[in-house]
Amino acid sequence: MEAMRTEGFWREKFPELTLDGALLDGGVANHIPPSHQLSRMRNQLHDEGYFRDASTWLEAVVTRLATATSRCVAEGIPPQFLFLFDEPWACFYSLHGVLGDLLGKEYRILPDFWLWHIDPRKREAGWKPHRDKGMMALDKDGTPLSLTVWIPLTEALPINGCMYILPANWDPYYNTPDQSIPQDLTCYRALPAVPGEYLCWNQAVLHYGARSSPYAPHPRMSMALEFQRGDIPPFNTPLLDPLVSLPFEQRFRLVCKQILQYQHMYPLAPELEAFCRQGLAG
Repeated sequence: MEAMRTEGFWREKFPELTLDGALLDGGVANHIPPSHQLSRMRNQLHDEGYFRDASTWLEAVVTRLATATSRCVAEGIPPQFLFLFDEPWACFYSLHGVLGDLLGKEYRILPDFWLWHIDPRKREAGWKPHRDKGMMALDKDGTPLSLTVWIPLTEALPINGCMYILPANWDPYYNTPDQSIPQDLTCYRALPAVPGEYLCWNQAVLHYGARSSPYAPHPRMSMALEFQRGDIPPFNTPLLDPLVSLPFEQRFRLVCKQILQYQHMYPLAPELEAFCRQGLAG
């Protein structure tokens, strides 16, 4: 594990990925969707709490990340450590025009991210039904204060554990203090997605990752990162500026933070917990 604290370990293990920040400086954030597309996103986000869209820039990059994720799993490395590289950050930075429209140009990146490998052979599932932050994630008029962006690295299907969401306009507990989970299953919506697409939801909407089947053709791999408006108090710290190219040491601390703050979702081996606590402390 001590070798994992060095850049050299990661450069040798994942030569197809980059650590030098060059990918983040190549105009990745220059795309701004047309006004009618942004209007459709805002409307669906208001009515149903989420939207789906696609980016031609994403597909090639997420394919490399899927290969790297498989290597992590094969070698027993938590795949969240792939956020040490430029590629995951660049995928989200490519959506800068969308996020700036939805959250304001001064939006910030929350230190909340994850990368999943849902193994059909083990009948694994994503995270259980939950609301990321509940009604505190909405302004008084219902506009989002924070958003989650979810990107598939492999094709996400109902049989391998794709995302499900309860559209806000079908949820009697949406934007209320009551966090109950509605039992009418007919209202939940499967959200299959292919590499190159992404999902965005506000953090009050109910969602979950389904359980996979051993008959699925491949694992469901995906990653997510959270964002908030820049004119409100932070939901978590440290907040990050958009498009920032973080040094390796800061990325390492952030990854350790994720593994520790989400350990209620997965069993955490004592040696990994100790390693992350040491890494977070610097």
